[in-house]
Amino acid sequence: MPDLGARRTFLFGALGVVVSIPLGTIAARAQATPAQLVAAMREGGKVVFLRHATTVQEQIDTGRLGDRTGQRNLSPAGIEQARALGRAFRALDISFGLVLASPVFRARDTAELAFGAGNFTESMEVVADDYAGSQVNFMVESTRRLLRTPPPSGGNLLLVGHRTPLEMVTRQRFPDTILPEGAMAIFAPMGNETKLLGTLTAEQLIAAAR
Repeated sequence: MPDLGARRTFLFGALGVVVSIPLGTIAARAQATPAQLVAAMREGGKVVFLRHATTVQEQIDTGRLGDRTGQRNLSPAGIEQARALGRAFRALDISFGLVLASPVFRARDTAELAFGAGNFTESMEVVADDYAGSQVNFMVESTRRLLRTPPPSGGNLLLVGHRTPLEMVTRQRFPDTILPEGAMAIFAPMGNETKLLGTLTAEQLIAAAR
């Protein structure tokens, strides 16, 4: 089995090569209020990066796509969290013209539980870094492009993915205190750059919908 921890460290060490062009105006600790972030998403035109829902921490990732037993999967609490996120988005009238999900099961399951089968697209553009293999540069460049491209027709774009690729693209740390599982980072894309409006936990979104 490959040493995925060592590989992840290497990817961060190589950021000067992989991420050679700054994404734009990014501040990981920039923070609007939950009400402001909900209003921004209702307005449309945002890119929302949703970290997959809560997982079983004791499970180990093998880096093999399609191998559910070799991946960290959603916990029972994470399954309900994903469903509750979908209900909250609908209750708050936050719509997404396109939902892209990593093919890693914990991300694609989050998308399916929240929005239903057939209402999202699996994409290597937002795959986990330790599952990207030779496509890691493609993932980084694609995520960067998606974060800074305004969604068409004023709708929102939802990316259901993983924390480490977001850190690789933005060159910012998003620890669990800022982006726990099930949380989202909301970006306002502006063509050549993007602005991080803030982060919102699953619990904050669900509370806003009550």
